[in-house]
Order: sequence, then C-alpha cells, then structure tokens
Amino acid sequence: MLMVLVLGLSVLALAVAWGLRGYVLRQDNGTPDMRKISDAIQEGAEAFLRRQYRTIGTLSIALGVVIYVLYAFFRKPHPDEPAAATLALTTTLSFVFGALCSGVAGIVGMYVAVRSNIRTASAARSSLNKALQIALRGGAVSGLFVVAMSLFGVGLLYTILEAMHFDPTKIPLMIVGYGFGASFVALFAQLGGGIYTKAADVGADLVGKVEAGIPEDDPRNPAVIADLVGDNVGDCAGRGADLFESTAAENIGAMILGSGLALANPGVFSPAQVVGLMLFPLVARAFGLVASIIGVLLVKAREDEDPMHALNRGYMWTAVLAAAGFVGGTYWLLNPPAFPAAWWHFALCGVIGIATSIAFVYITQYYTEYRYRPVKTIAAASVTGPATNIIAGFAVALECTALPTFTISAAIIASYKLGASSGLAHAGLFGTAVATMGMLGTAAYILAMDTFGPITDNAGGIIEMSHQPEDIRKRTDRLDAVGNTTKALTKGYAIGSAALAAFLLFSAYLDEVAALGSPLAAVDISKPEVFVGGLFGAMLVFWFSALAISAVTKAAVSVIQEVRRQFQADPGILKGTSRPDYGRAVDIVTVGALKAMVAPGLLAVGMPIAVGLVFKVLFHVGAETVASFLMVGTIAGILMATLLNNGGGAWDNAKKFIETGEYGGKGSPTHKAAVVGDTVGDPFKDTAGPSLHVLIKLLSTVTLVLAPLFV
Repeated sequence: MLMVLVLGLSVLALAVAWGLRGYVLRQDNGTPDMRKISDAIQEGAEAFLRRQYRTIGTLSIALGVVIYVLYAFFRKPHPDEPAAATLALTTTLSFVFGALCSGVAGIVGMYVAVRSNIRTASAARSSLNKALQIALRGGAVSGLFVVAMSLFGVGLLYTILEAMHFDPTKIPLMIVGYGFGASFVALFAQLGGGIYTKAADVGADLVGKVEAGIPEDDPRNPAVIADLVGDNVGDCAGRGADLFESTAAENIGAMILGSGLALANPGVFSPAQVVGLMLFPLVARAFGLVASIIGVLLVKAREDEDPMHALNRGYMWTAVLAAAGFVGGTYWLLNPPAFPAAWWHFALCGVIGIATSIAFVYITQYYTEYRYRPVKTIAAASVTGPATNIIAGFAVALECTALPTFTISAAIIASYKLGASSGLAHAGLFGTAVATMGMLGTAAYILAMDTFGPITDNAGGIIEMSHQPEDIRKRTDRLDAVGNTTKALTKGYAIGSAALAAFLLFSAYLDEVAALGSPLAAVDISKPEVFVGGLFGAMLVFWFSALAISAVTKAAVSVIQEVRRQFQADPGILKGTSRPDYGRAVDIVTVGALKAMVAPGLLAVGMPIAVGLVFKVLFHVGAETVASFLMVGTIAGILMATLLNNGGGAWDNAKKFIETGEYGGKGSPTHKAAVVGDTVGDPFKDTAGPSLHVLIKLLSTVTLVLAPLFV
C-alpha cells in the first residue's frame, strides 16, 4: 500500500514534468536570428553533456567493478546478513542504477532548459508574466524529474528486494550503493559543469569587458556562446545532480535510521508499523513533490511587479503544503499506540527542517543581494581599486559563515531534543533525520527556481545578441536579475541541506558500524590516530577546493588566449563586420573542463578509502578514524562551501550594483575594479563551492558503502 503510494506519486510527478515539457515546447520560438543563437547554445550544451557523461559512465563502470570485487572477496562476513556474493551484487547494481538515474534526470532537465531559453526570450517581447511562467515551468521539468527519479529509484529497488523475500530492515543497507552512485555522478557533473561555466565566463569577461570594453553577451565576443552554454551545464545539470544525490542519500540514510529505531524499541511497533517507519522518508518526499507541483503552477506576476515576489509566493505555498503533508504523514506512520505523543514531536522536527530552508533562503539573500549592507560595502570599497574590492569581499565571505552555522546548529539540536523527548528510545537521531526530510521537502521547487536562473540568463543573451529593442532587454534584465538571486539562494539551500544530510548520514554510518559488530559509543579524538584522521578530513576540503579553482584558471587561460587570437587575427570582429568562431571557444572549454575534473574527483573518492584501509591495517582503528575523517571533513566543508558560495555571490552583485549607475556606473574605474572582484569570485561560487556540497555527501555515502571494509 505505502510503496504503491510512493511509486504512484513519483510517476505522477514524472507525468506532470512531461506535461510541462510539452507546454514549454508548444510556445513560440522567436525570430530566425534568435533561433540561430539558441541553436548554437543547444549544440554546445548537448555536445558537452555527451562527452561528460561518456567520461562519467566509464569511471562509474570501473568503480562498480571495484565495489563488487571488494564486497565479494575482501569483505569480512558478518552474522545476520545476506551471502557475500548477494550483497556484492545488490550493492554494485544499486550503485550503477543510482548513477544511471542521476544521469537520466540531468539529461532530461538540460534538454528542456536549453529549449526554454528561446521561448522565454520570445515571450518577453510581449509579457513579463508569460516569460516568467515559461522559465519557471521549464525549470520545474528539471526539478520534478530529479526528485521524482531519485524517489522512484529507491522505491523500485526496495520493492524488488522485498519481492525477493529479504528482511525489510536489512534492505536499506543493501541499497546504499544507490546513494553512492548518485554522489559519484553528482561530483563529476558539478565539477565538470562548474569548471566549464567559469572558464568560459572568466575568459569572456576579462578580454571582452575589461580589455575590449564591449558589453556582456555582445555577439562580437568569441566566448559568448561558450559562456551561455556554461550557465546550463553548471547551474542546471550540475545542481540537478547535486540535489538528486541529496534526496537519494537522505532517503536511504533515513531508512537506515528508521530500521535502527524499530530495533531499539522492540515490541513497540507491529511488523506493518516497522515498514511504515522505514518508508516514512519516501512518503514524506512524495508529499513534497505534490506540494512543489502546486507551488509551481500557482506562480503568476503582474507586469509591473518584481518577479521575485511571485516566486517567493510560490515557494511559501510549497513550504506550507509540504508542512501539512509532514504533519499528516507523521500522524499516519509515526504514531505507535504506546507513545501517542511521538507523532507531533516528529511533525515539529519536519517543520524545523522547513523553517531552516526558509531561513537559509533569507540569509543568502542578505549576503548576496545589493539591497543589503554586505554587498554595498564591497561596492564602496571598489572606488579605491581592485585590491580593496577583494579585501572587502573576502571579509564578507568569512563573515557569512556565522549565521548559517547558528541556524544549522539550532536545527540539529532542536530536532534531536524533540526526537529524544518523543518517548521512544534512541529517537534523537531519527528526529534530525525528519528535520532533514523537512528541509528537502521543497527540493523540487527550489531546483525549478535554480534552473530558472540559466534559462533567464540565456534569454537575456539571446535578446542582446539578436539586437531586440531596449524595452524588451529591460524586461529580460529584470528576469535575469531575479535568476541571479535564485541561483544564489539555491546554493545556500543546497549547503544547508547538505549539512543536515551529512549529519544524518554520519549517524547512519555509526548505525551500520554497530550492526557490523563494532559499535562506536563515541569518536575519541584524544587518540592520535583518530585526531590525524580528522585532520586529513579538513585538509581534503582545502586541497579539493584548490584543485577545482586551479582547474578554472588553466581552462580560462586557454579561452583568454583564443579570444585574443581571434581579435588580433580578424580586426573585423570588433568592428562588427566579421563573425567570430564561437565553436572553437566551445571546443577549447569542453576539452579543458573534462580533463580538469578527473583529478579532484578521484581525490575525493580515493582519500576516505585510503584513510580507512591504511589506519585499519596499521593501527586497527579503521572505522573510528574514518568516522573522525568524515565528521571533521563535513564541518570544514560546510564552512568552506558557505564562504565560497556567498563570497562569490556578493562580489558578483557588487558589480551589478555599480552597473545600476552607482559610483560611476558601467565603464568607470570603480566598475573595472568590481569586474576583477567578480572574476575572482566566479570559481568560488560556481565551481569549488557547489562541488563541496557534493563532496560533503560523497564522503558520507562512500563510507556507508565501504564501512564493512574498515571494521
């Protein structure tokens, strides 16, 4: 009954996404000049995605073989678990299935996004509201597909294993590979997309705006198409894979904790209630999908209204409906007769998660919108040159870690205490799991808002490059400004959900280690080996970030050299009498990004495995050292990702604030200083920062999958 509901609502969400795809593709697709630009963006994005997923597919198959060999031949068998060959097969197949589902969701979302931009641009010629709805519904195809595919995949795996008569409480540990597969694809999709988008952006800005003095999205810039392609592969495909992984890993982690809660309270739950307890995360996610669908369809704006107000209304509707679904779900499934007050404790935990997501949205707005002090401070510092712009921006980046940390801390402690006071034994951790579910309850709507960003950015570029009238450009500028805000908000939301999900997955790791016969009551960092494991975890965050940022530098240098070469070889390009070779710049960035993503990706996957095995063999504390590595790496990753995301966003919007006419406006020395700061922040907010969201959860999923090797 429960699984029929979960799978049914997943299929409903996929059907609605397909219907929204049809709605978008039926809209007018503009003039021939507009279509020429849009087609170039489509070709570039799809070519990059084909090459990227070919590379990711090869790496996934290789890692799948390694997982099978490790499980089948090197893993110590434990009592009360399936045979080694069975466990190796289910873990490997779930890993491959997770990677495949993540790839399909990303490809479908990208397919629609690169076709929504031209239709949004065309609609903007007559109506702001129409353009807003097309862009959001185009984004919702990605949002609904990602969350529904994540939910459908976990539900289908559970159904198959249950039909094969495996013990329901053992199934979550048999399918942890699904979350790892999603994490693995997400890391490379976010890294590759992030390196591509920022290498193209930095190359286009430094030579185009600073050296040649031409506007953004000017058709004379050879890197302009690569820049517009980058918005899609970074913000659409990359973030989609990120949130797919969040929901997949959180679903499985919460199921593991639900199973542990049932075992810790023998006799309290009937066999049917045990299954309900374990499937509650999937039911809650399904209700969140319905809430997101309604929220998207309710969005409507007046022609003179700030489009952000319309999007916020839709988000609030989604949050309220998701909260109502949570309350109903907890009353239905988390309501044992022996503890009649337990359900409302867990309902409040879910509400705390939803409130945390709203708090993160507003905190991110405060640090990245130019209406507020932090961004205005950076803009004012730009008057005295690039150096003071960078100093002020980095100070804001450091400052902006405080409020998110207080918010996450309050959410974790409050939800833990509420769970612990429910009357059920060892329910505190499950309370934090329910809060994480609450935060991710609105994930489909948030991802729709995120994909709205590159769609409106591309629409503005198409309008600019096809020389449409100024009043239409102003309309798309309003949508583009909102798109920049929604992209920043999604990054804040993603890091908040990553923090809660990582705590949940850390707890699931401890549960799994205990189930394998080596319970850890605490992680003792006074042991030198365990302390060193934590130090390695923190160091990984810095090393990984360095590799991601330096990858952008290398790829951007190639783009800068190519743009300069074209300007020098053909002076007619800048005069507007010759057409640049856009395809050459797209090819250079594609090859550079795909080469550069491999090293940081393999470091992130390999280091936790190496730490666990080396410390197990040499010091016999593999599981505890990995727990320390995971714990400290997660803390460092949350803070570093917050610094990079919000710092980069603040630099970007300080430049945009100056472009409104403040401090001399466009082309002034202050503006040029702000462009330099924005360029420094680009790889922060769009490459290293978002990739760290994935790294945090990848550390958890890789240790969950390979925990038996460390015990």
